[in-house]
Amino acid sequence: MVSRVIPVDPFDLVVFGATGDLARRKILPGLYRRFWAGQMPADSAIIGAARSEMTVEAFRAVVREAIDEHVSAEKRDAATIDAFLDRVDYVTIDAKGEAGWPSLKAEMRKGMVRAFYFSVAPSLFGDLAERLHKHGIADAQSRIVVEKPFGHDLDSARALNATLARHFDEHQIYRIDHYLGKETVQNLMAVRFANILFEPLWNAQYVDHVQITVAETVSVEGRGAYYDRSGAMRDMVQNHIMQLLCLIAMEPPYHFDPDAVRDEKLKVIRALDPVQPQDIVRGQYRAGGGQAGYVDHSENPDSTTESYIALKVHVSNWRWKGTPFYLRTGKRLRARASEIAITFKEPPHSIFDDEKGWRENVLVIRLQPDEGMNLKVMIKEPGPGGMRLVQVPLDMSFAEALGENGTDIPDAYERLIMDVIRGNQTLFMRGDEVEAAWAWTDPVIRGWEDRGDRPQGYDPGSSGPEDALMLMHRDGRRWREIRD
Repeated sequence: MVSRVIPVDPFDLVVFGATGDLARRKILPGLYRRFWAGQMPADSAIIGAARSEMTVEAFRAVVREAIDEHVSAEKRDAATIDAFLDRVDYVTIDAKGEAGWPSLKAEMRKGMVRAFYFSVAPSLFGDLAERLHKHGIADAQSRIVVEKPFGHDLDSARALNATLARHFDEHQIYRIDHYLGKETVQNLMAVRFANILFEPLWNAQYVDHVQITVAETVSVEGRGAYYDRSGAMRDMVQNHIMQLLCLIAMEPPYHFDPDAVRDEKLKVIRALDPVQPQDIVRGQYRAGGGQAGYVDHSENPDSTTESYIALKVHVSNWRWKGTPFYLRTGKRLRARASEIAITFKEPPHSIFDDEKGWRENVLVIRLQPDEGMNLKVMIKEPGPGGMRLVQVPLDMSFAEALGENGTDIPDAYERLIMDVIRGNQTLFMRGDEVEAAWAWTDPVIRGWEDRGDRPQGYDPGSSGPEDALMLMHRDGRRWREIRD
């Protein structure tokens, strides 16, 4: 099977903050890969905009360097790179002033899709939105892309949404969460809703529990001051993990339509029970392995911010009542791994005498480092000597089924940016969805702050604090091993 590349309409894409880290690592290399694949029309234009004084030639040199560093060698050929750079321009912009805006307006072409990527601090969103309209650069069909964080709490999220709403309608605002652009996350919806196999079992009657793990080996070094104001709960659970939880727990939408999908995700968030103190474990990595600890990286020896968190949560609706969802994420852990594991219940009665080797059926959805799925089932162990059971995985990765193109999975940012150009908001968060997530998150954070709880130390390269193991053990369950 060969994957199809469907070109989008010609567009003008303005990247604010074009000289920043995100633009250099993800946005600009991703756009080049879409150009290389034939999805980005040759008459499209990419306009970098930032406060740095820079010529077009100097900015193109920055883009070339980003391509060399972040695009694989087989996709880099001189002719294609040169053709791509011909579509790149640059404007020096003062986000809080008037300099550069007339020049940006002059770059806009009639009849093109206009998109504006706000790869800047949220404090600049309002200034950019206001000036885009003041100078007649954005119109009713324009789209803006905003990066997280979407606020620091419910009040700030509401204020941010109100700021954007003064200048853009909700259908023009694309709140990007790159986890939703991952191939396997989208295939989760396909597996659930395009096949009869799993959906009848996708409920509390048959599912024992669900584990969602996002483990990272990196520290917060270099961004410790920012992270110390955020922590794992705000940085990962409120957005990335919440979105994964919603896709697992949501009801089938009436149609694969942006608002239909997001309506069902919103229902899940609103059905989440408050989290009890005994169902929360917070951790902070210590120094070890010749590297500094969290308090050193945050430059705050009295920090009570968590670099690790584990939660047991419940969705109170007919489908999931009584089925726990265990969530965990952390820095400086044993391996970089993100996965969702749906563990099904044991059969009500076993016909086999030897049950010592019994294991539950588990559907594992791997998000990173190797995107794919497998289903663990029980079979007879080969050989004579009776009916001995052994658990084996049925590989459901898509690489073999899709041939060579199955291994060439586009980066999440590539897919999401192309969705912006298409005007498809299915994989982007809606304003009320963001606010509902904060409405659930804020009391959890306020609870441990009021109690004066401090995170537990854990060794770098481990699976996290010891109490996180007890969170599962007291329920007669175990965390899945964190490994590459």
